[in-house]
Amino acid sequence: MGRLLGKVLRESGFAVDISGSGEAALEHVGVSSYDLILLDVLLPGADGFTVCRQIRNEGVAAPILILSALGEITDRVRGLELGADDYLSKPFAVDELRARVFALLRRRSHPPRQIVAVGRLRLDRWKRVVSVEGRDVQLTSKEYALLEFLLLNAGRVLTREEIGEHVWDDSFDPFSNTIEVYMNRLRKKIDGNHSKKLLHTRRGEGYILESRH
Repeated sequence: MGRLLGKVLRESGFAVDISGSGEAALEHVGVSSYDLILLDVLLPGADGFTVCRQIRNEGVAAPILILSALGEITDRVRGLELGADDYLSKPFAVDELRARVFALLRRRSHPPRQIVAVGRLRLDRWKRVVSVEGRDVQLTSKEYALLEFLLLNAGRVLTREEIGEHVWDDSFDPFSNTIEVYMNRLRKKIDGNHSKKLLHTRRGEGYILESRH
């Protein structure tokens, strides 16, 4: 189930870490900052209810979506009372899971900006539409995730390590040329033949998206 959900979410443009037990989940949350936590109840070791309570006791505010085969009202109420934001009973449709994930991200107390734009480039985060000078640009899920991360940090140099962590996941190989390959793809689609480029390389430092005059 974890591998399947990881595949679905990565195809939707998310970087995903997967924990195989309740203790591993708590360790992940303790060292990394997450936008959303999907939490199965029937985990090896500490169960999902215990993990949910511990996460909230530690002050983590990320939305929690509990997934469980325990579909009784009492189970749902328990999960919500322990701090979960939503509860999805198994079996569920992948499309419903994806819709609930995006809904939870939109409902955060400080929801992320919907429209991000720099110069001729515009990105609608809810519709997942990218346009250059008003014309839509077709991107793969990973190209989109990389461009979104660069746009949200426009004007700041992002290191390979930062990009690998946020756009891929903890299994990313820092010695591969994957980032270079995707940056080249984005340059062709975003900058093309424009004389004023938006995507730039800082040799020995990383990459930056900015509009230079």
